[in-house]
Amino acid sequence: MKDEELILSARGGNKAAQSEILNKYSPLAKAISAGFFISGGTDEDLFQEGMVGLYSAIGGYDPSGGVSFSTYAYRCIRNAVIDAVKKSCGAKYSALNNFVPIVEISDIRSLSDPEDELIRREQRGEFLRKISGILSAFEFKVTVMYLDGLTCAEIARALQKTPKSVDNALTRSKNKLQKSYYTEQK
Repeated sequence: MKDEELILSARGGNKAAQSEILNKYSPLAKAISAGFFISGGTDEDLFQEGMVGLYSAIGGYDPSGGVSFSTYAYRCIRNAVIDAVKKSCGAKYSALNNFVPIVEISDIRSLSDPEDELIRREQRGEFLRKISGILSAFEFKVTVMYLDGLTCAEIARALQKTPKSVDNALTRSKNKLQKSYYTEQK
């Protein structure tokens, strides 16, 4: 059966259809969640958040919307994982508030060799270690979130700061990193 048929059947209470969709798209949830890390959490925690996003995609998908289910599921899963990461940055989750995405999902799809992926992850880790020694904790957190595609407004909400303080932190980060780069080049 096609995805749309499975979804209609799953919504009608067919547990086998629901299970088939969850099994079919769980590798996507695994790939997306693997691109993020929450200090104090596990890969399984983020994978489960992705599966919650997939489950909600089954209930919320509208075939007349002009978007394929796979595209809709991808967005729902990614949003669920990002929401979990953002929530972990709040005061309530202060023990978990340092997250670092390991590799973007587009990078996972474009890699044909696991060795290339390992090298890319090591390079990213080295880069993050280097800038963490240059930037303050707040500047580092804001910069990493910005590099991962979040807007200033999203970062401000996640960190419970004003957009202006986030923008100022990004400006300071840029200046510090440029200064460090030019100092290294001499």
